[in-house]
Amino acid sequence: MTGDELLANIRTRGRFTLQQELLLIIKLATPSIFAQISTIMMFYIDAAMVGSLGAAASASVGLMSSSLWVIGGLCSANAMGYAVQVAHLIGAGDNTAARQVMRQSYLVTLGSAATIGTVAALISPHLPIWLGGDPAIVHQAFLYFLILAIALPCLQLSLLSGSMLRCSGNMKVPSILNILMCVEDVFFNFIFIFPTREINLLGLDITVPGMGLGVVGAALGTAAAEACTCLLMTYFAAVKSKPMNLLQDRGSFIPTRRVVKRALKISLPMAGQHLAISLAQIVTTIIVAPLGIVAIAAHSFAITVESLCYMPGYGLSEAATTLVGQSIGAKRPKLTLSFARITTVLGMLVMGIGGIAMFVLSPYVMAMMTPDLRVQELAVNILRIEAFAEPLFGASIVAYGVFVGAGDTLLPSCMNFFSMWAVRLSLAALLSPHYGLYGVWIAMAIELSLRGTMFLIRLQHANWLKKHDFNRLTKDETDNKPEAQR
Repeated sequence: MTGDELLANIRTRGRFTLQQELLLIIKLATPSIFAQISTIMMFYIDAAMVGSLGAAASASVGLMSSSLWVIGGLCSANAMGYAVQVAHLIGAGDNTAARQVMRQSYLVTLGSAATIGTVAALISPHLPIWLGGDPAIVHQAFLYFLILAIALPCLQLSLLSGSMLRCSGNMKVPSILNILMCVEDVFFNFIFIFPTREINLLGLDITVPGMGLGVVGAALGTAAAEACTCLLMTYFAAVKSKPMNLLQDRGSFIPTRRVVKRALKISLPMAGQHLAISLAQIVTTIIVAPLGIVAIAAHSFAITVESLCYMPGYGLSEAATTLVGQSIGAKRPKLTLSFARITTVLGMLVMGIGGIAMFVLSPYVMAMMTPDLRVQELAVNILRIEAFAEPLFGASIVAYGVFVGAGDTLLPSCMNFFSMWAVRLSLAALLSPHYGLYGVWIAMAIELSLRGTMFLIRLQHANWLKKHDFNRLTKDETDNKPEAQR
């Protein structure tokens, strides 16, 4: 059976063998994994290109990374509040109501992104100073953050449209477009970062045009790639998608109380979690900043390298959100629980393998990232500390995707908050004065292991399924059904 046939099997209440469940998970997760890896490759490309300009340029980008994750995480939470509703409605076979939710989501989330971007732009001159950045890098860091803050609506539109496609079961198009964004980022970076120069290609001297903008050019390249991708992503979601094509019927973009209330119930805990975790990462940056430019650069590069290991986990997490969401919409609790457990085990396995690869290959990867030997050595050592926590980190990532698909975001978000603030930051503050950057990463490894254990316990107890009534439709769900089915 094809992936589309297997997805339809959820809605028509067909039987699944273990082999078919694994096949469907792999078919959904594989494109998403490649998309996640391509996204991280974009950061690799930025880091490598900026890294060639020296440690100060790398530190400028690294200093602002955690703050950009804050606003990016808020945009992601905005998107998921509506995308999870779409997954439930498609699982229930009500595509008309799914399109109604989708229309409303565009107006609400773009308004939110514009507001967040404006606030971020206003504080951008002061943020590098608040983060304890070296005076030598403050100006470049401010400009880098400002440009990406202005481009935030493009990121929001891309995230929302991509989430809609994935929750409808279409993983391929968002994946292809994210890979294309990576290619676009390379192209724009070559133009914006470096000056016009001569290169030798197969014995031919070629003039490559460039603007020589350095760190600012890296931000412009990323923003341009995001702008191109958001237009394509929205076209495929709102026009080309069979279940989500907004042109096939009429509907209002004006938000309704019921849809917005459901979205907020899902997205507010997620936004709170993203904010808490990202603020914790900012506090981590503040802890790292006094350790010097070498430590900041090594910390930034190590986070970028490690992210290549956990991106497959996020790919499986997105597949879990889609499968759990549609299974709940189709009123199939046993299938829901089966998909939840299988995707989580696969996440632990894949990220465990990634941890081994990170331990072995990190010296070679870091040599490509930066020519600074001190940065290389420090980054490799802290990555090898982190490698041991990857399997349990994978469990927390995928299990969280399961809970999101079920619309259960409050308690998991609180668990993440406790883990980051009570465990990671406390340990990092205690260990960094004695062990430097090593202490920060030891604290991180301990915290990720604890977080994974907590998520596995909650997943196994299956309390997150109890709030769903699988025996009858709620009044709201009846109201959502087309008139012909009432």
